[in-house]
Amino acid sequence: DEAVRGTCEDASVCKRFAVSVGYWKDPYIQYFVRQAKERKAPEINRGKLEWEWEHLTSYYARVHGVSYLIKAFLEKTECNCQIVNLGAGMDTLFWRLKDENLLPRKYFEVDFPMIVARKIHNIKSKPPLSKPIMESHSGDSLLIDSHSLDSSRYSIVGADLRFSSDLEEKLKKHSLDMHLPTLLVAECVLVYMTPQQSANLLKWAASTFPVAMVINYEQVNMRDRFGQIMIENLQRRQCNLAGVELCSSLDSQRDRLLLNGWENARAIDMMKVYSFLPQADVKRIEALEFLDEKELFEQLMQHYCICWASKDSSNL
Repeated sequence: DEAVRGTCEDASVCKRFAVSVGYWKDPYIQYFVRQAKERKAPEINRGKLEWEWEHLTSYYARVHGVSYLIKAFLEKTECNCQIVNLGAGMDTLFWRLKDENLLPRKYFEVDFPMIVARKIHNIKSKPPLSKPIMESHSGDSLLIDSHSLDSSRYSIVGADLRFSSDLEEKLKKHSLDMHLPTLLVAECVLVYMTPQQSANLLKWAASTFPVAMVINYEQVNMRDRFGQIMIENLQRRQCNLAGVELCSSLDSQRDRLLLNGWENARAIDMMKVYSFLPQADVKRIEALEFLDEKELFEQLMQHYCICWASKDSSNL
């Protein structure tokens, strides 16, 4: 677990670096993570790489791909929904959605208690983070302790995703609404759980919410030599991809969702996502830094994917 928790810091540092270079705008990441001392390779900033660190990433394609699906869900539900961000780390989506006037009825974050405690400390001590929570809050006083924070629109909960009954109990305490359309987001989370543990989590979500969508971003095509090198580099850091067998292909990613109660599922690799992004902005970011290893970049992007699935009793 310690090695997995360490991926949060690595990912956040790299994300902040990409923001500082100009890949996308995020005025809030600076309040959660120190500035990177070393310059990251362009392949890392545009895609996702797991060589020297567990999660060396700055996610241009990932941020835009996941964001596109989240905003589609918010639009379909007219924001009359809830979002549960699983393994949220130092993610800043709540604050960015508030700036765009796109907040759902309630936004939940879940992560290891140690990561949650650190995030709560940052929120409490930094007005640019606490003010938006207070502005969106209504009703009684805000509930806060070292491992959870609960306001009327934002909650952060310390829980272990491997135990869905404990997760449900904690979310219910923070006013999770079982009848509201629900979006679950998992970015590089399920791969650290055994296939049985991730199946239990996905089954729980599919059986709990009548109208729901799940977005899963993680590795794919991991059986080839490139995938094996990624696994070996992580193992050298004592970081085990317990669920990597489900990352063998786009079909295996899609089947996992369909076999665990979801009605419709799709999966595409990140190279495809990259080709779908607005070309004017792609040209802008490609001009930021010289990319000489296009083949490596393409290989990287073919080893990550976005999968999404829905369960839709009200025909959204």
